[in-house]
Amino acid sequence: QVQLIESGGGLVQAGGSLRLSCAASGRTFSSLHMAWFRQAPGKEREFVAGIRWSGDIINYVDSVKGRFTISRDNAKKMGYLQMNSLKPEDTAVYYCAADGTVAGSWRYWGQGTQVTVSS
Repeated sequence: QVQLIESGGGLVQAGGSLRLSCAASGRTFSSLHMAWFRQAPGKEREFVAGIRWSGDIINYVDSVKGRFTISRDNAKKMGYLQMNSLKPEDTAVYYCAADGTVAGSWRYWGQGTQVTVSS
């Protein structure tokens, strides 16, 4: 079993930066792919970025390319999302997720962390 806990969210002005962290428990984390999703008020959850267990990038949603960077440290059982040049439209609850395959569904989810970007 895998447990995921996000942290690092908060309130930031447009143009600022935040780094989200996802702490994982469970000895199988290093073999799992992971991803970040977000859900803005009144909108459906969307995929933001994904990374394979090896560190190879899966993809970024077009709206964050060039601004966000996904990474992981398997030795520390941590995943990260570095967010730069934040925009008000980035405001959302951000979730980390993990799974053994990259097939459009994700088995394990964290509780989410709020990111609010003011204009």
